[in-house]
Amino acid sequence: MEERNRVLIIIPAYNESENIEHVIDYLTKQAPWCDYLVVNDGSTDSTLQICERERFHYLNLPINMGIGGAVQAGYVYACRNGYDIAVQMDGDGQHDAAYLETLLEPLRKDEADVVIGSRFLEKEGFQSSASRRTGINILSFLILLTTGKRIKDVTSGYRAVNRRFIEIYSRDYPMDYPEPEAIVSAIMHLGRVREVPVRMRAREGGTSSITFGRSVYYMIKVTLAILICRMSYGLRRAKKAETAKGGGRQ
Repeated sequence: MEERNRVLIIIPAYNESENIEHVIDYLTKQAPWCDYLVVNDGSTDSTLQICERERFHYLNLPINMGIGGAVQAGYVYACRNGYDIAVQMDGDGQHDAAYLETLLEPLRKDEADVVIGSRFLEKEGFQSSASRRTGINILSFLILLTTGKRIKDVTSGYRAVNRRFIEIYSRDYPMDYPEPEAIVSAIMHLGRVREVPVRMRAREGGTSSITFGRSVYYMIKVTLAILICRMSYGLRRAKKAETAKGGGRQ
């Protein structure tokens, strides 16, 4: 059964010219049994030219769609091409392809629908800055409060999903800073969400786009998005129950 699984690695890339070549080289050596797709998210550097020169498998977005738009494009590709599992992996070298088997195992055993690679379960490798960890803990508590599910590494972009969630995320995926909101969406769709321990590395080259100002915006935006997602789901369920009730009266 495992041999029949078709796995696609989705790699969103925005201005990753310093990293993308090494990321793909390492990935193809670690996991030659996987397919991959670099989603060039309207980069203004030479990321696209490197993909063309090295004949990488890539999808070029003519404008910058943001991380959510780039990842969703990958899910649409995975859905249309019949993949059984899709894995999100950053293009900056932080996610170690050596942990792919760890990430995929719960899906292959049908123990989970969404698997998150967590740097906080064993607290090894790059742990992010203290201020970001504080923000992550706040969002983790908020998700626990709104869904009843405890997820420690809510901002991890290293995650894998099965065919059901490939289809769900191809239709609807959060656009801006999507990782925590995508977890809430998975739980609201009654998905089995599980964390597995992984080691992450510091960014290999280039600079992160998340500045202090963007971090403040991130916290406000994601907090509101989680609350709205939870309320919207509650309203949809109430409407569905009311419709079923009305139908039962006829």
